[in-house]
Amino acid sequence: MREPNQRISERALLLWRIYGGIQTGAVVIAAIALQIMIQLWDWPAWLVLIPLGLILLLLIFSVWLIPSIRWKRWRYEVSDVEIELQHGLFIVTRTLVPMVRVQHVDTEQGPLLRKYRLATISISTAATVHKVPALDEREAERLRQSISSLARVAEEDV
Repeated sequence: MREPNQRISERALLLWRIYGGIQTGAVVIAAIALQIMIQLWDWPAWLVLIPLGLILLLLIFSVWLIPSIRWKRWRYEVSDVEIELQHGLFIVTRTLVPMVRVQHVDTEQGPLLRKYRLATISISTAATVHKVPALDEREAERLRQSISSLARVAEEDV
């Protein structure tokens, strides 16, 4: 089975690792709170091992492993008649969006995406919204214009 030929920006890997680091930071704060409660109420000291293990697992999975797998799996391809998306960590989802179904295309940028010059494309159909995350800004703009033009042409053919 042939995969879509375009990949998202490699900077997405760094961005997703930062998101994983933020999630891990929240667990570190909870672990500190637990440590304070252990000392205040004289709870068993081994309880602190639970959040430490959780922090280690979060570092391995959300900062290192999951962003790498996610980046390797995310692919897309735009042709004259359809948009093909492939993504998923353990279950790979492949989606075909016919150009005649595309209603409009948006680009989105949050503060972190803007800092790393990335953007997310949202492709709206009548039923749902499909997103292509973390594209290079220029590629996102080129893709938005391209899909918009192709959708307009496809609509005129109907």
